[in-house]
Amino acid sequence: MRIPFIAGNWKMYKTVHEAVVFVKELKSMVKDMTGVEIVVAPPFTAVHAVAEAARNSNIGVSAQDTYWEREGAFTGEVSAMMIKEAGAEYVIVGHSERRRLFGETDAIVNRKAIAAFGAGLVPIVCIGETLEERERGETLAVLDRQIKDGLEQLTGDQIAELVLAYEPVWAIGTGRTATAQQAGEAHAHIRTRLRQWFGAPAAELCHVIYGGSVKPDNIRELIAEPDVDGALVGGASLDLRSFADIIARSRIETV
Repeated sequence: MRIPFIAGNWKMYKTVHEAVVFVKELKSMVKDMTGVEIVVAPPFTAVHAVAEAARNSNIGVSAQDTYWEREGAFTGEVSAMMIKEAGAEYVIVGHSERRRLFGETDAIVNRKAIAAFGAGLVPIVCIGETLEERERGETLAVLDRQIKDGLEQLTGDQIAELVLAYEPVWAIGTGRTATAQQAGEAHAHIRTRLRQWFGAPAAELCHVIYGGSVKPDNIRELIAEPDVDGALVGGASLDLRSFADIIARSRIETV
């Protein structure tokens, strides 16, 4: 059984102090929660401090991006090994904002995912269509391309470990959310492609989560879909009570 996976992407918000205070408070609120995996993704500047604050808790830490080279003359970039050393366990790659604002391609996403695994990080790989692509009926073709090109050269074992986040671009930061049916259809298609291209065991273990204006009042409907394994939460993850509420509503009862 796949345990629900809830990750909070803080984007370019929170100072180091604010991030640490948030995690310490969240830690006390979720310390007894089982049946859910919890991850927060602070800005680069706060990764180490947040990892220290989350130590010995049920909260994992992710970076929001990485570069694909181990080291070199790449001013402003941060390698996966540096992120790992700072205390992160995960890294987000291919977020729609990286694709839209910084021109990242599927080939770049692929290189970053490979680099993440090479450094011992679990990549949270983001895919999803724009509004124009959806209106043209291209959603499934776009997802196919992003899966095939973005996950090229990865093994079945790696696919089983990574997290794949379906985030329709038209629902990122807009307040619009895909209906549970729309999300369920996209996730089912993604799972089918993973099964076809990487094998059934990998497809059944891979977490496929939804991102796009997730809030406490829609998480239960979304996660009720059989192939929706959790959420990549944006704005609502910046508010302590909203994020804790999303986590609580996502958990499954464990024996």
